[in-house]
Amino acid sequence: MSYQTLIGKTAPAITLKNYDGESFTFTPGENGLPAALFFYPQSGSYGCTKQACQFRDAIAEKDTFKPGKVQIIGISPDSVEKQKTFVEKQKLTYPVLSDIDRETFKAYGIGKGMMGLVPVARVTFVVDKKGVVRDALDATMNYGAHSKFVEKWLDKLDKEDEAAAGESPAPVPTETATADEPTPAATS
Repeated sequence: MSYQTLIGKTAPAITLKNYDGESFTFTPGENGLPAALFFYPQSGSYGCTKQACQFRDAIAEKDTFKPGKVQIIGISPDSVEKQKTFVEKQKLTYPVLSDIDRETFKAYGIGKGMMGLVPVARVTFVVDKKGVVRDALDATMNYGAHSKFVEKWLDKLDKEDEAAAGESPAPVPTETATADEPTPAATS
């Protein structure tokens, strides 16, 4: 299964250990908020640290990322102990989950990255408030594209909510972002 097959479908539920060792469950659509799930190769590596910190900074600096507006979740195949060290060192303010057996990676259709050179790909999913996967970005080398991708989607989802409150619903994009930048449908 490819991660792209999830687009337009309900996101798989997740129960994994958080960095603090506690069980964390993500049930898509349960809290009525959109979610960004970003899967990454290795806590503490250069690109993964930059990516995680970009999400941390977005939560602190941008209204669209504020708590109560979106749920941000990071997931890697690292141990709980490594996640704890990573979260504390980088002062991350969102759940960082340990998928050491890569079961959630499999459930989301994420395989190796960079033509098999990286053990797991860097893929970010945007899940709407109803729990439906709206789009995904696979950009293993371009760690900086992920928070921008999510921000564009959050803006789009806000506009759709505003339109739904009015008269005409916004169109739903059908293209998938798989390169360094979101597809044209994801940027409009």
